[in-house]
Amino acid sequence: MSIKLGVPSKGRLMEKTFDWFAARGVRLSRTGSEREYAGAVDGVEGVSLVLLSASEIPRELARGRIHLGVTGSDLVRETLVQWDQTVEELAELGFGHADLVVAVPQAWVDVDTLDDLDAVAAAFRARHGQRLRIATKYHRLVRDYLRRGGVADYRLVDSQGATEGTIANLTAEAIADITSTGETLRANHLKVLDEEPVLRSQATLFRARGAGRSDAERDALQRLVEMLDL
Repeated sequence: MSIKLGVPSKGRLMEKTFDWFAARGVRLSRTGSEREYAGAVDGVEGVSLVLLSASEIPRELARGRIHLGVTGSDLVRETLVQWDQTVEELAELGFGHADLVVAVPQAWVDVDTLDDLDAVAAAFRARHGQRLRIATKYHRLVRDYLRRGGVADYRLVDSQGATEGTIANLTAEAIADITSTGETLRANHLKVLDEEPVLRSQATLFRARGAGRSDAERDALQRLVEMLDL
């Protein structure tokens, strides 16, 4: 039985992941057409490649369907409750950098910190009789961050589309979203709070805690770890 390695199935994350492994003597490749999610591993025995969307990889690790996976650390921390009991970080890969940040309209000239946001949220509720809405895809991470920052009188609203557009669409008053350059936020007349981000994310190689139960799996995992110099 082989160790299953889950890798993003398309785009720069896939290409960069292939490059990272190749630089360490392990060649990953897609087989078949772009619509097929089949791949191959050369350079180490007992490892097979599974191509998945980056958002699927945390759940597949948690379910034990794959043993290793490359995905954003933001997705693992958001998707998996007590993530560090389910998976282990083996290596940060040095690409796919993005920050999860809280952003507000640029017109809010006096709102630069979490304390400012808390004051605005309280004033918003007093004036409108409802909580200030923050649109995000990252409910768990953002809720914990705002709690630690002492922000109250808000509610998170789910955003599965273009989060930065929710304020212009009048479905939220602020947002929390992933950004790498900030250009899209600025284009939508938003500014990032002058605070540490909710999370600094990058592509990371994770191991399922239950990986390598059989002798063959343990041997394959050990060979791969040695090849990657982890």
